[in-house]
Amino acid sequence: MFSGIVEETAIVTGIEREQDNVHFTLKCSFVDELKIDQSVAHNGVCLTVVRIQDGQYTVTAMRETLERSNLGLLQVGDEVNVERSMMMNGRLDGHIVQGHVDQTAECINVEDQEGSYQFTFRYDYQKEMAKRGYFCVDKGSVTVNGTSLTVCNPTEDTFQVCIIPYTFEHTNFHNIKVGTQVNIEFDIIGKYIARMNALS
Repeated sequence: MFSGIVEETAIVTGIEREQDNVHFTLKCSFVDELKIDQSVAHNGVCLTVVRIQDGQYTVTAMRETLERSNLGLLQVGDEVNVERSMMMNGRLDGHIVQGHVDQTAECINVEDQEGSYQFTFRYDYQKEMAKRGYFCVDKGSVTVNGTSLTVCNPTEDTFQVCIIPYTFEHTNFHNIKVGTQVNIEFDIIGKYIARMNALS
């Protein structure tokens, strides 16, 4: 479980394909603190550390993960938002994030608001999925590339988020432009409520 508070960006240093799996090797400042089997969110995707060597670590993504997220688009040198799993004795500064990306969304607009940035994203809206809680609500929470954010101006298939300069500079949001594919995870609380309503 995660909070959506990105610790830093890791750099992809290697990509190795093995059948339908892809092994990503990355480098970041806390590599020496990692352990094998530890969970780390990468652009919001929870992946397990399988190797630590030479100041770098490796995680493996399987076909389901690659099809549902933007990890399959990564190249060596790319920046990835990373967050280690949440400590239960800490503050929940973001919101409850599972690290289970629901789908990707496309950036369709970036607006410099003279001090902050407003991003607009469009995702594939499906009515049946919306009934199961896969949608955004105004002032609700959404995770974009692993970053916990507040939803603004949602429509049936779009939403906006506003990014302060610190977040823009310390996550890979500074690389997002029109056409960029991002990972989104809808709020788990909304999914549970939708499920309960469907069963009542």
